[in-house]
Amino acid sequence: MAKHNLWFAVAAAAASAAMLAACGGSSGGGATVPSLAASGAAATGSSNGGAGQSRAVALHAAASCIRQHGIPTYQDPVLTPGGQVYTDSRSFDNATSAVMAAAMSACQTLIVRADFHPDAEPPAPPQLVEAGVKSAECARLHGLPNMTDPTSQTSYTPGHGFGLTASEVPAGGKASPGFQEARRMCGRLFDAEIRASTLGSLGHDG
Repeated sequence: MAKHNLWFAVAAAAASAAMLAACGGSSGGGATVPSLAASGAAATGSSNGGAGQSRAVALHAAASCIRQHGIPTYQDPVLTPGGQVYTDSRSFDNATSAVMAAAMSACQTLIVRADFHPDAEPPAPPQLVEAGVKSAECARLHGLPNMTDPTSQTSYTPGHGFGLTASEVPAGGKASPGFQEARRMCGRLFDAEIRASTLGSLGHDG
């Protein structure tokens, strides 16, 4: 999207710095959501708990900066045991281009230090794809015949699931009889897909 591309364009200018400053790798255990108490050490790039914890705290520092510079609803990214980083892209989508540019300018050093790419969500993990397939199967039977099964490469929004593409939306949109029937008959599965797409759930997918 255009707003995500803005992040990418500004971050590209810092690519050479990223090669020197990024902290890669991850430690074992569950998904790591950095704590406020540890942010001071990570902001300077120091490592007390292994590479994964150092990067997690660096991600927290970057997220804190983003919140302080115009996107207060932005949630901390989550770092999985396998090194994937899932981020709150909806907060970016809801921000204006001017706010995005200002936040990137103010937080660029911390974003680079965390080896963070806000414009790029990892592929959809298996548990989210499975939930999305169940939703699509139900929707095809109940008012949305054009719904397709998602794959790991299908676009999604953390906390909101896969959503609908233009070709899947029936005439009349959400007010159409088909959409209303799908919502009524498949609501439980849609809700399960949304739960599977939350940052907390994504954080446990390796």
